[in-house]
Amino acid sequence: MDIGIPKESLAHEHRGALTPGGVKALTERGHRVYVETGAGAEAGHSDDDYRSAGAMIAYSRDEAVQRAELLLGAQALRPAEYPLLRPGQTILTFWMLPSAHAESLRTLVGTQVTAIGLEVIEDDEGNAPALQAMSEMAGSLAVIVGAGLLLNEFGGKGILLTGGPGVPPANVVILGTGVLGQAAARAAVGLGAEVLLLDISVTRLRQALDRLPRPVPTMVARPLTIERALAFADLVIAAPGVRGDRAPIIVTRPMLRKMKPRSVIMDFAIDMGGCLETSRPTYFPQPTYEAEGILHFCVPNLPTIAARSATQALTNTVLPWVIELAEKGIERTLADNAALQRGTYLYRGSCVKESLAELFGLKFEPLPFVWR
Repeated sequence: MDIGIPKESLAHEHRGALTPGGVKALTERGHRVYVETGAGAEAGHSDDDYRSAGAMIAYSRDEAVQRAELLLGAQALRPAEYPLLRPGQTILTFWMLPSAHAESLRTLVGTQVTAIGLEVIEDDEGNAPALQAMSEMAGSLAVIVGAGLLLNEFGGKGILLTGGPGVPPANVVILGTGVLGQAAARAAVGLGAEVLLLDISVTRLRQALDRLPRPVPTMVARPLTIERALAFADLVIAAPGVRGDRAPIIVTRPMLRKMKPRSVIMDFAIDMGGCLETSRPTYFPQPTYEAEGILHFCVPNLPTIAARSATQALTNTVLPWVIELAEKGIERTLADNAALQRGTYLYRGSCVKESLAELFGLKFEPLPFVWR
């Protein structure tokens, strides 16, 4: 199969779709891999690295995209690039289509491609492996970045997250105990912060506690308990578990007004529309803004700032799916693989994800074969 890896075109995206090692696993099986020049540079992988792995370096974007039967990416192509696509291609990437503009989605449907969203590929146990890999990294990074934002020079109130002898540590409130929330909790507890966990599920709170090195207080997430927690928080990490749907608003503007001035709140559902009433996407080198006296951090796709590590983690997760698609083709793979079926938004231009069809008023058409 011909596989294409275009250079990421979304601003501030530094990851690559596959490491050279991942490419080598494909070329050794006889598949042709076209890597656009510079596609791995920001993750520390040169064209020569990919060439040594057996890839062909494409010096034009058209070549990397149009030669491919299967396109791989860390992020989807921009809507302006949809004319480069041709009917019958399969694109495996983080699509985040529920947060797309309706006009852009309809244009994508018109290309008659198959769009598989890494964020909604789900195994039989209900886990989303690709999303989990990135969420684990984002949770750890949330605490590292959040600790910096609490400092005066970054707009914070001048609090050291860890505290010190005779100096109390910061109060960290984590809203949501999914993969990202649990990773953030482990990092914050490890640094000595005072941590409070909130979730709508007591079962998830119990599971989160079992995975922490020491007990921390927990609360069931309801509007009143969230408001109370925000009132004493120095750093809030908002990470409600959403997969394939728009994020719910869990923090309203009146709630923010209860917070202490110059506290920090981080919205990790921003790539699915945001979970704060006051959220809007931000990007480095200006990742924050102030609303209601609170410092907001709403950077989508935080793992990209650790691009080399994130590219390796992404390769570890997606390579088995890529190999299966390359070996079997799209029809047989979707017929055999329930997880990839669940992750398919569009199949040859038809909307096969019912929730997406309902959200945008598209015609829902089930996949033309049943998983066996």
